[in-house]
Amino acid sequence: MAERGRARGRRAGGRAQSSSPRRPERTRRGGRRARLRRGLSATRATGAAKVLGLSTTRRAALAAIVVGALVFTLAVPLRTYLSQRSELAEYEQRKAELEQRVARLEQRKAEQNDPAQIEAEARRRLRYVMPGETPYIVQLPEDRTRAEQPPPGQRSVPEGTWYERLWDSATGR
Repeated sequence: MAERGRARGRRAGGRAQSSSPRRPERTRRGGRRARLRRGLSATRATGAAKVLGLSTTRRAALAAIVVGALVFTLAVPLRTYLSQRSELAEYEQRKAELEQRVARLEQRKAEQNDPAQIEAEARRRLRYVMPGETPYIVQLPEDRTRAEQPPPGQRSVPEGTWYERLWDSATGR
């Protein structure tokens, strides 16, 4: 009788009484193999999530918060760095322009130390003449019209008082 009870118990405890069929032994091994294949990192991540009690959504939200904090932390220094680089480029360009200007001025200074250059400038600007030379000035008609016109940027001053000009403009003179 004891043997019969054992045999029944084995059958009853296994497939006959359970509502779902028992998985074959091969499937369970395949599941273990798949878990081993996932690697140690997946197991650690799953373990960390279980310890911290975080779901996948919460872990993603936490990762987004960390990334956002890093972005905001790096944004201001990065902006400062880029603005300083642009300022440095502007200053270097300005320095190059000033160096060119200094070179031109030094060249002009060297030219003005030459006596022949001083004499030529005196003749051109001041209309100087050496002793024994006869100066001639030729005036062309274009020169007179230029001399009579006011320089650009200056207005000519109208003649007469304001009320005379008003009367003349009203009467058509």
